Formats: sequence, structure tokens, C-alpha cells
Amino acid sequence: MNIFLTNKNYRRFSIASFLSSAGDILFYLAFMTYASKLKNYSLALSLIAISESLPKLFTIFGGYFADKTQHKFKNIFLSAIIRCVLYGIVGLLFISNVNQWSLVIIVVTINLISDTFGAYSSGLVSPLVVDLVGKDHFGEAEGFTNGVNEVINIAAQFIGSALLLIMSYSSLAFLNAVSFLLAGILFASVGLRQKSIASLKSHEINTQSFLVTMKASFKQVKKQTGLLEVVLIVAVLNGSLSSMGSLIPIMIAAHKTAMVISRYSFTIALMGVVVACGAALGSMFGTQLFKKFTIFSMTILATLIALMTTFAIFATSIYLVLGLYFLLALTASATSIKLTQWLVTSVEHKILASTVGLLNTILIASAPLMTTILTTVSGATNIRYALILLVALEVITFLVELKVSHKVKVASIISSVKE
Repeated sequence: MNIFLTNKNYRRFSIASFLSSAGDILFYLAFMTYASKLKNYSLALSLIAISESLPKLFTIFGGYFADKTQHKFKNIFLSAIIRCVLYGIVGLLFISNVNQWSLVIIVVTINLISDTFGAYSSGLVSPLVVDLVGKDHFGEAEGFTNGVNEVINIAAQFIGSALLLIMSYSSLAFLNAVSFLLAGILFASVGLRQKSIASLKSHEINTQSFLVTMKASFKQVKKQTGLLEVVLIVAVLNGSLSSMGSLIPIMIAAHKTAMVISRYSFTIALMGVVVACGAALGSMFGTQLFKKFTIFSMTILATLIALMTTFAIFATSIYLVLGLYFLLALTASATSIKLTQWLVTSVEHKILASTVGLLNTILIASAPLMTTILTTVSGATNIRYALILLVALEVITFLVELKVSHKVKVASIISSVKE
């Protein structure tokens, strides 16, 4: 938070990011509500879900094209303006006489295009934040941004539900367009201020092909002892966190007497708030809370908490589950921030966005992959078998962490002896 309060340009840049995130969440909720009222609502909701999730897989390409971009501030501004125009069109469509299903298909397509520009904009963010705050403060800045985005995600859902009572779907689409316009203006204002800093003009632009860039990113990550292993470990932690989000409701449904607090729906909502608060606090204050912890210590701590959370699910103790689930979200988020900080200080600036994009793609892919496998096992057999599989995976991860930690310590001792 310190960096947000003291660095004016970073503060403006962050506010621009928050505005675009808030507007997007508000419209997504409105569009889902609209689709839920259609006759074949299941298909409509599925199409919206695809249009939201598919662009996340483009993160790796967004990072690559961001590294090839010379005028990054100009392009992040243009992306915001394009998204403003797109949602302006959506607002007009909602007040037109377009057939409901035609409207859904057109808006889904526009949403897909907008989120693809969003994936490119996300790729531009990392190198621009490094330029604004420096590599040493990147972890703090990234953690603050991620934490506030978690808070916005929670707040926007409640605010969106309230706004739907007094505003039309078209009004919310226009509100989203305005949020992108304001974000674009803020991005432009920061970009114009940064033009005066000579160091920002000297960055080399990546001219390599996609495969060569990915190979270079992988090589630079592999050069750092233990970094690649930590990336995979954090991916497993994120996958465990996501899987629990699907397995816990199944366990609650099977043990309603023991695990339901007030009502089933309230318990599920409470679980969502708990994990979001944990993730927000871990992102915002994790670097300060775990300042003396190495990233290897953090992965070991987070995995132990993941194991305890899984055992608490077995024990059907809902209050213990919620407490440990909160701690898991907090430590996993803090570990991710430490990992990103290490990554940023280990790779060349010209392929920074590509490397961060590669990391994010691995982290994003791990969650649905593990969730799909474990929920399939649960559905085909019994949830207890899914939980046993999760425990086995967590134990293997823990053993790998101990091995990697030992390997890094040995490498550090050998390096100090040579010096």
C-alpha cells in the first residue's frame, strides 16, 4: 500500500486498472442475469462462460505481443478506448429491437473480442508497472493491485445486484463503457508524464518469434535454481485451492446437519467471501507478513495448510474448514506474489511480459485441470476418493518442496565457498 500512496503515477495507473475491472464485473453480472431469463438459459449461460474463460488462455500470447510493442502506454490507452466503444455498442444493442438470441450471440462475440484485448492489456501491465515502481518494489505493487481487485470483485457483485434493481441492462453496459473511457484517460495521463523519463525510452523491444521467445523465457527461468520447480508447486497450490472450492460444497451437501451454517446457500456464499478475503489480504499484506520467509518456506507452509484443510474436510468440521481455507488462500496468494517478484528480477525486461504470461498460463491452467480431475473422481466414485487423491498430491508436493529447498541450500553453500 505504501507504494500506492507515495507513487503518484503508479496510483493513477492502478486506479485505471481498478475502474476497468469494476465495470467488467458489473456488466458480467448484468449479462448473466439477462441470459438466465431466456428460455434456453443453460446454453446462453454456457456461451457467456466460454466467452469469459477462453481469453484467459490467450494470456501467454498477450504477454508475447506486449513484449513486441514499442509504445506500451499508447497501446494500453487504445485498448481501453476500443473496449469503451465495444460496450457502447452493447448498450445500444440492449435498447434496440434485436431478437433476444441474436442479441446474446452478438454480445458474447463482443465480450470475447473485448476480453481478448483485455488479455493483451494485461500483458502490457507488468513491464509498465516495473517502469513505474522499479523491479525491487514490483512484488509490493503487484500484491496491492491483486488484493484490491479481490475486494472489488466481492464489492462489485453486491453493488451489481443492487444496481440491477434500479438500472437497465443498457445502462450497465454504458457504465462499463464509461469505466473503460476513464481508465483510458488515466493511462494516457500517466503515459504522457512518463515520456519525460529518459530511461523508459531505452528498453529493447523483443523481435524474436513466439517459440524462440518462449524458449528464452523457459531458459531464463531454468537458470535460477529452484525457480521452475516453485512455479509448478505454486500451480499445484492454486489447483488445490480451486479444487477445494468445488469439493467442499459437495461435502457440505453430503453432511448438511454437520456442515451447514444457517442455510446451504449462505454457507457457500460465506465460503466464497472467506477465500476472497484471504486472497486479498495475502496479496496486499503478504510481503510484509511473511517478510522473513523465503519462497521455499512459504510453499512448505502453504502445502501444510492445504493438507490440514483437506483433513478438516474429511472431519466435516465446517468452522475449521473455513478458518484453514482462509489461511490457505492467504498463504497461497502471498507465495504467488513472492514468485512473481523473483521472476521479474530474474528475466530480461524485453521478454518480461512473455515470461509473466507463461507463468500466468500455467497457474490458470492448473486450476480447471485439477478441479476437473477431482470432481470427475468424486462424481464417478465418492468424494472421499477425490479427497484421498488430493491428499496424495499434496504429500507428493510437500516432499518435492523439501527436496528443492535442500537443493537450493546446497547450491547456495557451494556458491559461497567458490566466492
